[in-house]
Amino acid sequence: MAGRVEGKTVLIIGGGSPKDGLNNGKAAALLYGREGAQLAIADRDTEAAERTCAAVRAEGGEAIALTADVTDSACLAHACSATHAAYGRIDIVHNNVGIAETGGPVETSQESWDRVIAVNQTGIFLVCKHAIPFMLDQGGGAIVNISSAAALRWIGFPYAAYTASKAAVLALTQNIALQYAGQGIRANCVLPGLMDTPMIREPLAARYGGEIDTMIARRNAQSPTGNMGDAWDTAYAALFLASDEARYVTGTQIVVDGGLTQRCA
Repeated sequence: MAGRVEGKTVLIIGGGSPKDGLNNGKAAALLYGREGAQLAIADRDTEAAERTCAAVRAEGGEAIALTADVTDSACLAHACSATHAAYGRIDIVHNNVGIAETGGPVETSQESWDRVIAVNQTGIFLVCKHAIPFMLDQGGGAIVNISSAAALRWIGFPYAAYTASKAAVLALTQNIALQYAGQGIRANCVLPGLMDTPMIREPLAARYGGEIDTMIARRNAQSPTGNMGDAWDTAYAALFLASDEARYVTGTQIVVDGGLTQRCA
């Protein structure tokens, strides 16, 4: 099916591309673009946002780059206003930003806790705060928030701030979905499991003995399928939730984890 978001405007928060590899933000942007959307790519790293825009344009899509720090409310308000000024609508908001810092409650510093909560949890609240008024004015829209399977299950090592923040995203999303269900706004979550993306390389390698190849092999072995997923798996789930195919889907979660969270042994 082509054109699943044809003519829609998508604001991707955290849509910048790394210099190497394919992350969730870039995969989502490319997929939305291939399916007919016009894109606003917002990222704290302006050059990373421009890289994603260049990749979208190289495939014939339309995209603008915006600078946005999710811990800065005024910056996010500007990103929403700039998207609306460029395209006249904000049909879909895709909240992709997330950072990972490991540790349990004893070893995690308050500074680390506050940083993770500010980015992963408060950032999504602020984006929705500024985007929803535009959606209300136009009669509706769709919000897709990227949470994590770590919000549901222990994944093998202490991850206190990350898991708390991602669990909060589930509750916040459900709250938004029910508050605005009668006004045409849908809100849903994607929960990726063990994914092979650039994000896992630095923050998680130490938990697997410091060797990236060892980490990848062990994470592949953890998955019931024998392999981790990748950024496309997350992007396709998000595309469904953002599209009109999911017009009667709100306040729910799609777990994209190869069955990991169903395993008990």
